[in-house]
Amino acid sequence: MTNAELNDLKKRYVANGAASPATQFADRAENAVIWDADGNRIIDFAGGIGVLNIGHRHPKVVEAVKAQLDRVMHTCQTVMPYEGYVKVAEKLSQITPVRGHAKVMLANSGAEALENAVKIARAATGKNNVICFDGGYHGRTFMTMAMNGKVAPYAADFGSMPGNVFRAPYPVPYHGVSEDEALRGLKMALKTDANPRDTAAIVLEPVLGEGGFYPAPASFLKAVREICDEHGMLMIVDEVQSGFGRTGKMFAIEHSGVEPDLITMAKSMAAGMPISAVVGTDVHMDASGPNSLGGTYTGSPVSCAAVLAVLEVFEEENILARSQALGEKLGKRFAKWQQAFDCVDNGRHLGAMAAIDLVSDRANHTPDADLAAALCKRAREKGLVLLSCGLYGNTIRFLMPVTIEDEVLEEGLAIVEASLKELVGQPTTA
Repeated sequence: MTNAELNDLKKRYVANGAASPATQFADRAENAVIWDADGNRIIDFAGGIGVLNIGHRHPKVVEAVKAQLDRVMHTCQTVMPYEGYVKVAEKLSQITPVRGHAKVMLANSGAEALENAVKIARAATGKNNVICFDGGYHGRTFMTMAMNGKVAPYAADFGSMPGNVFRAPYPVPYHGVSEDEALRGLKMALKTDANPRDTAAIVLEPVLGEGGFYPAPASFLKAVREICDEHGMLMIVDEVQSGFGRTGKMFAIEHSGVEPDLITMAKSMAAGMPISAVVGTDVHMDASGPNSLGGTYTGSPVSCAAVLAVLEVFEEENILARSQALGEKLGKRFAKWQQAFDCVDNGRHLGAMAAIDLVSDRANHTPDADLAAALCKRAREKGLVLLSCGLYGNTIRFLMPVTIEDEVLEEGLAIVEASLKELVGQPTTA
């Protein structure tokens, strides 16, 4: 079917809240390139929102999935377990930097992993409250919508959210929130709203994802760890978007040396197959009773096969080093853009988790969400998928596969530059 025919079906049958505004439909893809239903070639700087760190359809992952399809597709692992689940658990327990011996539960999505992390923290501590952060994003289920640090579009239309969720400021000096102010806010939340004796966990992203790709300082993460230890609370780190090599480490928390109690992960762990995990210290993971964690499809055999293949690719193709190298390339290009365009500000990256902010007044860091939206639209017209994000909607994030070919990377960056030039009328020297 053509793009036009598929759009007609979308308008008729797909709920507005779930329908993509995009009018091109993916037909096939390879590494960092997608071809739509009309045969148009599109460069992918979104990676399925951080799912494709090793690219579309990596041959090793495709081979593993096909091989698993010839054996077992589903049994429900609580009814009849299978090798893939326990092998994935073994591998994740070995590579995830939590305190002590790690155990694992598998789920289907990032939101489901966060839901289960909260369940585990409550079981382990006997407490109910959870503290999260401004700008954080944890999912679209009711509990995770309550945990998100941004209302629209995630929770605006859905009524009351679950209770026992409290919020603290995230350190983003660029937007006027210093590390000291963030810590003061967290400590104040523990005094005014979330009594430590009733608080199970502090949940945070080591790098804000939807909130704008701002990394937390290592000293802040260490302070959170100390506060959790002081009050008998668990530290839960959400690595759904920052994990699996995006930042040049397997997990972003590794840049700080901090060991949390629980880590959630999803997205790039299976290169496009749906799976997520909670990995945590064994005493916490074992706190709830038999059959208290899980679900019909959690840790499906096919997705487990994909995870094991992804981990092999990381070792064989030096993905972490490639992520660091890609981040350096992006950082240098961002610096050139800031010289060429008054609207480009605050280029930043941790490994290949990279972003710029678009502003109308650089001196005052005034967000320009309209320009960000226009840039994404113009880039799409020129054959590049580009995403905005951030609390103010003015951040452009770069989530191209770490495995992107140099010539495709350059082609995509040139489209960004050309689009900016057309939109703001300034010559580029980048």
